[in-house]
Amino acid sequence: QVQLVESGGGLVQAGGSLRLSCAASGRTFSSAAMGWFRQAPGKEREFVAAITWSGGRTYYADSVKGRFTISRDNAKNTVYLQMNSLKPEDTAVYYCAARRGSGNYYEAMVYDYWGQGTQVTVSS
Repeated sequence: QVQLVESGGGLVQAGGSLRLSCAASGRTFSSAAMGWFRQAPGKEREFVAAITWSGGRTYYADSVKGRFTISRDNAKNTVYLQMNSLKPEDTAVYYCAARRGSGNYYEAMVYDYWGQGTQVTVSS
């Protein structure tokens, strides 16, 4: 069992930066692949980024590639999402997710555990 709590969201101007954190509890965190998803009002939840359990591989949506960086610290049971050069279209609720196994990191349905989400609002 893994419990996830996101933090770090807020209001920022376009071009600014935020760093989201996802604190996990549970003994299986270090063996779980982690992902970030987001959901804007009236839209479906979409993949943002993912990282393997070791941190050796990362995956990004094309819309955030080069601007966002996912990382993890297994000693702290925490995964991060550094978001730079933010745009108004990045406005959404951001969710952290954890999964067993590997592959299909882009699909929300393969993730087993979800946080409650944190709001990110980017003003123009």
